[in-house]
This record gives sequence, C-alpha cells and structure tokens, in this order.
Amino acid sequence: MAKHGKKYNEASKLIDPQKEYDPKEAIALAKKASFVKFDETVEVHMHMGLDPRHADQQVRGVASLPHGLGKRVRVLVFTQGEGVRIAEESGADFAGCDDLVKKIEEGWLDFDVAIATPDVMGKVSKLGKILGRKGLMPNPKSGTIVPPADIARAIGESKKGRVDFRLDKTSVIHVSIGKASFDENKLFDNLTVLIETVVKAKPRGAKGEYVKSISINTSMGPGIKLDLKPALDLKAM
Repeated sequence: MAKHGKKYNEASKLIDPQKEYDPKEAIALAKKASFVKFDETVEVHMHMGLDPRHADQQVRGVASLPHGLGKRVRVLVFTQGEGVRIAEESGADFAGCDDLVKKIEEGWLDFDVAIATPDVMGKVSKLGKILGRKGLMPNPKSGTIVPPADIARAIGESKKGRVDFRLDKTSVIHVSIGKASFDENKLFDNLTVLIETVVKAKPRGAKGEYVKSISINTSMGPGIKLDLKPALDLKAM
C-alpha cells in the first residue's frame, strides 16, 4: 500500500471513507481537502457495471462542460484545401495534413485535441498507434471526424470544455471536470453534465447495474464517494 505524506493524511481526516456524500457536499469537501500550492485538477471516476471485453458493452462519448476545464486547449485539425483556411479562422492552433503527420511521426505531440475531416483520414489513420495511446486519434464516435462545414463548431466545443470519456480496461471512466479554483456551483454544473451524458450513453449490451460507484477528488487529494442515487438523478438545467 502506498505511503502518503503528512498533508495528505491531514486532508484525509476531513473525509469519512465509509460515507457516501451528496454531490454538492462532495465537491465542497474536495476543494477543502486540496492541500498543494498549485491549482489542482478535479477528477471524477465512475466504476461501471460493464465488461470491456465485450464490444456491445463499450461506452464512449463526449461531454461539453458548461464552464470548461480551466486550461488552454490546443486544437489540431487534420484537413486540406479550404478546410485549412476554415480551421485557422476558427481558432485552430495547428491546421494541415502532410506536414503535421510527418511531425507527429517524428515524435511531436504538443496538442490536446485532434480533429480531422474525412478526406484526409487515409493519411491520418497510419498515426493510429501513436495517437491512440494518447487518446488523441480522431474518431466519429467522439465527434472529432467532421465535414469541413462543421470544423468551426468542433473547434469551438473543444476550446470551451469538451471532454472525451471512455471505458478503460478496469471498467472505470476517468474524466476531469475543472480546477480546484472553480467555485462549487461551476464544478457542480460540470459534474451534472458529465454524469447525465454518461447515463445517456448506456450501451445496448449493458446488464444489471450500469453505474456501480462514483468518486471525486483533486489530482493529489483523497477520494470522496458520491451517494449514487442523487448523483444519477442529476439533470442539467
């Protein structure tokens, strides 16, 4: 079992590990338990009643957080021709195709979101092993393969606070919902949209209990269990 420092142990005393907290109370506690000097990320972990070995129990999607993530999001767009102009005018940090593919093959990965138009996916697909490991590969299920007419919308959503979620090999979904410096209401709104989006993305092959547990924590802080019923009943206004 990992050993924790004095400050972590002090923060842990604020939380009852046997208790399941109301979502608003859990957010307040997560902020209070933040003990480091930098602005931590607030993370949500959802343990799902799904078996990732089965294709019909995979869950993946996108949540557009109303208050963003509190950080600058660097967007790359794989496109060509008129798509490059549209992407650059819409705020893309990088736009192009062959030159970007080459840079990535050489090890460059200084971006947070990759979007692509269908006409260049033949070239982009060879980056699957590189971008796939980082969760950066454009994919129609995550809304990152779009026609030129939708480039501006996709860039705008990514810049504002679009987060991808997917089931990992341990049947858990891990997502960031903002920074510890956010006020409680903004974190609550982001949490609400995330949970509601995951619930709506329930796959056809899901059996029994879809969401088994939800916890929240800052990146360095202790985990806080959410009371499942009020959490799953959250609805965005």
